[in-house]
Amino acid sequence: MKRPKSLPRFRDEDAEREFWAREESADYLDWSQARRVVFPNLQPSTCTISLRLPENLLADLKVLANRLDVPYQSLMKVYLAERVMRELTQGKTPEELAAEVREPAAPYGRGGQPRKPSSVGSRPRKGKKT
Repeated sequence: MKRPKSLPRFRDEDAEREFWAREESADYLDWSQARRVVFPNLQPSTCTISLRLPENLLADLKVLANRLDVPYQSLMKVYLAERVMRELTQGKTPEELAAEVREPAAPYGRGGQPRKPSSVGSRPRKGKKT
């Protein structure tokens, strides 16, 4: 095997990112000398947020999560991640995205069509007349 090229010094992370996007790592590293490393305590970075949701949306999300036998917060993260990736890959303009968000017939938004009653968990809510 030929001797690996020496790595350049990078002015910042952006310069390093650009370098590795166009270069082949095998030209700079001897992968035959690499060792497998395990990081057992590494956790993905997360951020706690407070989010207000319409009660009906949360109830429906919990029903779906129950059917799939997963925690509703995990299901919500999956749904959000899928939608974000879809929006980013469709290349829509900000105006097109804003029009979709403000869609008046959104099932849980203000001014939307009334939600059809669900047969699951249909008991009267506390403090509300039925």
